[in-house]
Amino acid sequence: MSEKVNGRVLFIALVAALGGILFGYDTAVISGTTEIVKVQFGLGTGGEGWYVGCALIGSILGVLIAGMLSDFLGRKKTMLISAILFSVSAIGCAVSADFTQLVIFRIIGGFGIGIVSVVSPVYISEISPAPVRGTMVSLYQLFITIGFLLAYLANFLILKGTSMAEYWRPMLGAEAIPDILFLILIFFIPESPRWLQVRGQRQDNSEAWAALREPGILKAVLIGSAIAILGQFMGVNAVLYYGPKIFADAGFQDPLFSTVLVGVVNMLTTVIALLIIDKVGRKQLVWWGVGGMIFCLLMIGIYFLPATNLPTWFMLTFFLLYVFCTAISISAVVFVLLSEMYPNRVRGLAMSIAGFALWIGTYLIGQLTPWMLENLTPAGTFFLFAFMCIPYLVIMYKCVPDTTGKSLEEIENYWKSK
Repeated sequence: MSEKVNGRVLFIALVAALGGILFGYDTAVISGTTEIVKVQFGLGTGGEGWYVGCALIGSILGVLIAGMLSDFLGRKKTMLISAILFSVSAIGCAVSADFTQLVIFRIIGGFGIGIVSVVSPVYISEISPAPVRGTMVSLYQLFITIGFLLAYLANFLILKGTSMAEYWRPMLGAEAIPDILFLILIFFIPESPRWLQVRGQRQDNSEAWAALREPGILKAVLIGSAIAILGQFMGVNAVLYYGPKIFADAGFQDPLFSTVLVGVVNMLTTVIALLIIDKVGRKQLVWWGVGGMIFCLLMIGIYFLPATNLPTWFMLTFFLLYVFCTAISISAVVFVLLSEMYPNRVRGLAMSIAGFALWIGTYLIGQLTPWMLENLTPAGTFFLFAFMCIPYLVIMYKCVPDTTGKSLEEIENYWKSK
């Protein structure tokens, strides 16, 4: 492949990966707005969980139709739809007159997240050469972490730089800036060649549904769904949604600044993962990274035990190490694996099913984390997260093939042989 083609493929992948910034910003911005929204609208624990979790309802709905939508309309048009939904959500949240409107626009944004979480990785996977596919798809995860960091920085700067009581409005509304950029750039990329090829062979989704019942493909879908949902119960999204609350409970004077540090470590580590994923391999990254996660989660749990009385730097050190281990393993690998595990003819639909499992897990953890922190205590919550890493490791070791360096067609043949 010539340098010119390499540059074009990289540009196309970067544009598609921009959906990750919207995913990341929309997911993480909530952490800086929860307390003020809770006070302004008089929310209890259940209301707080609903405010955090309502966007996830939209994500679940979005991911359910994303596969069929992208198989019918194409990857490019489906990304365009998600960009429009993000823009409507950002502007709508900023001008919401009451809590009901705020929830509705958060659900619309969640719908966009669900769609882009399926179609962007699939699109990048389909346009990437096999030797660098892991790196290219990891661009999407890198952009998610950039979205996280932008959200954390926006929350921190807006809180420090404004005297307005409803500072959650500019925090949520600022997402419109990357939204518009994504919306414009989508017009400059082509449709996925693999989608065009499959689309020329069949005119509806009936064959894809039938193919899902084939034993090898069904096994791949079940395994993908298992690692998608289990990954949410290892503490990652609890940290993203409730980071400031966890740092405040740990005795930190400036929880939002500590959350910015989390965003910086998350993004820089993802850069490292992007550079090594096609050299080290998917399974090796997961094996060592999740092992580190277990150790760090146990240390964080010990910090929160009443009798330990450890300094806050102990908590921050292992918290950031946990983020490092997460970002270099499951966060970097999950979208790569899910986007390349399935045959061309069922990729969109199978990715929707795995994405549905992922967002169900994300919704549950968003709803349950306040309850767990309150009833299991922070120590018990982090010990539980450590325990949940074990079945994830077992499934990855026993059931998931190493797809590093293999073409999508070779991976398809592997599942057919099963």
